[in-house]
Amino acid sequence: MATHREIRLRTRPAHGLPTPDHLELVTTARPVPAPGELLVRNRWFAVQAALRTLISGRIEGAPLPSVEPGDTLFGAAVGEVVSAPPGGPRPGELVLHWQGWREYAAVPVAACTPLGDALPDPVAHLSQGRTAYAALTRGAEVRPGDTVLVTGGAGAVGTMAGQIARLLGAGRVVGSTGSPAKAERLVTGLGYDAAVVRDAGAPFAAQLAEAAPDGVDVIFDNVGGEQLRAAVDAARPGARAVVVGALSGQLDPAGTGTDARVELDSYALVLKRISLRGFSPLDHPETDAEWRERFGGWLRTGEITFPHVRAAGMERAADVLHEVMTGRHLGAVVVELP
Repeated sequence: MATHREIRLRTRPAHGLPTPDHLELVTTARPVPAPGELLVRNRWFAVQAALRTLISGRIEGAPLPSVEPGDTLFGAAVGEVVSAPPGGPRPGELVLHWQGWREYAAVPVAACTPLGDALPDPVAHLSQGRTAYAALTRGAEVRPGDTVLVTGGAGAVGTMAGQIARLLGAGRVVGSTGSPAKAERLVTGLGYDAAVVRDAGAPFAAQLAEAAPDGVDVIFDNVGGEQLRAAVDAARPGARAVVVGALSGQLDPAGTGTDARVELDSYALVLKRISLRGFSPLDHPETDAEWRERFGGWLRTGEITFPHVRAAGMERAADVLHEVMTGRHLGAVVVELP
């Protein structure tokens, strides 16, 4: 019997963030594709902080199911087709799908996206740049000369958002992050003019006022909490705020990862005519192909980079997830399978 390995949730943490002890690497029977399915050998899969919420339990209205004890983790992956039904992608082709965290996957043809040569590096399909692109073009509608604030600027979304904002014509781009080393990376190569470091001694709001003395026109919020509150206070009249994430709650060791509460000054929203909206790229499917075309062009001309870390082997996956949740890495994190 052919076997493969996959990462499963062994047990939910009683408190705090998931650790490698809550996961297990299991050898099991290789999946057998049903009619209409491909057999895919995964080459790379993304490790995302959002798994903390899925591991903690179901959130009403969430587009993805929770991960229950005994379940295999899942997420975006790029794999090579091993076998396919007639009319589907051919063996040897690369496809994007959502059954990462395992060496082989049986995936419905309709749930796979053939990659072709749209991007110069197939791993770049695991970028979360589409979220940033859709939010900045459809949600906030960045205009030439805007001052843009990106909270969580050093994460998988934020490292793309700063660069995209600059390419869309932003006049000044400010990001927030958790360490001086990451702040330096943001301003030396990722499109940011200034970076605010949380828990750096000075209050976040005071640092933001110094980094954006004339206020901000666009708030790209991936954090919530204190940072969203400070952003609203710093917003200029007519500012547009898009909330794409909630890392302050999602990665809070003292919380459950399933809520992210914040107190905002509603007078400021009214008096400054600030628009504030939650945003998901799923509401704008047309941005998928649009983003791939623009991303591929920008990568080939060197106008954008895909900041990411590659970890080798399924054995590293559980450790890497904990590293992502504790903020060790900058940019996206990908597990590469031999």
